[in-house]
Amino acid sequence: MKLATESSSTYDNLESMPIGELLEAINREDLKVALAVQKVLPQLEKLVNQIVERFQKGGRLFYIGAGTSGRLGILDASEIPPTFGSSPDLVIGLIAGGDSAIRSAVEGAEDNYSQAWKDLTIYKPNKSDTVIGIAASGKTPYVLGGLEQAKQNGLLTAGISCNLEAKISEFADFPIEVEVGPEFVTGSTRMKSGTAQKMILNMISTSLMIQMGKVKGNMMVYMQLSNNKLLDRGIRMVLSEIPELTYGQAADLLAKHGSVYAAIQQFKKE
Repeated sequence: MKLATESSSTYDNLESMPIGELLEAINREDLKVALAVQKVLPQLEKLVNQIVERFQKGGRLFYIGAGTSGRLGILDASEIPPTFGSSPDLVIGLIAGGDSAIRSAVEGAEDNYSQAWKDLTIYKPNKSDTVIGIAASGKTPYVLGGLEQAKQNGLLTAGISCNLEAKISEFADFPIEVEVGPEFVTGSTRMKSGTAQKMILNMISTSLMIQMGKVKGNMMVYMQLSNNKLLDRGIRMVLSEIPELTYGQAADLLAKHGSVYAAIQQFKKE
């Protein structure tokens, strides 16, 4: 069966296109991605509900992938602690070839069927944990092997692919198949497929953190105040809830209590 992600682009002679035409055509294809993702929202809802239950029992979320898919998982996982103040051990991204593969391709790493589970066992996975395999093609051996072993060991599994009836779905309790169609550059799954995967990961992790109480109203009240921009953002969040304070007073309150949420709560108690 020919994979949609490997199908020939509906555009040709790309090298002859003016830059403006190239940009318009890429954007035209990108507009299709959100509509494709919309079709899998019911499956995503069921998956997130299951992960929330496991988080409440102390479970963790692992992403496994190779190449672009692996990098997207690591990107999403790495943004959880600074954005939501969660432990870096709550959402963990693993990539075929290890950390060096984040920047440079590691030859043959994605073809190792047994390596993902070896990478996972370092973290002593248990039945409260969830493993999400990310593979645009849906057939990456590193991801398939990791999901198969995770499922056999009683972990919740999900697979994010960009082809229908993907191999990865056989090992996923929750198969998420978002068909975005041929890429603008034939086979370049860093484009529409990567965009779809990023959107889905954003949805999963953000909704999880909201459900776990890491957002109040619409604010990241547990974000890490690790630079001047974020500190200023935190101060303005405090001021939006306690407008009678001066900027300096809000800064002092935030420094004293360490997070926007704690600062607001403690002020209201006093």
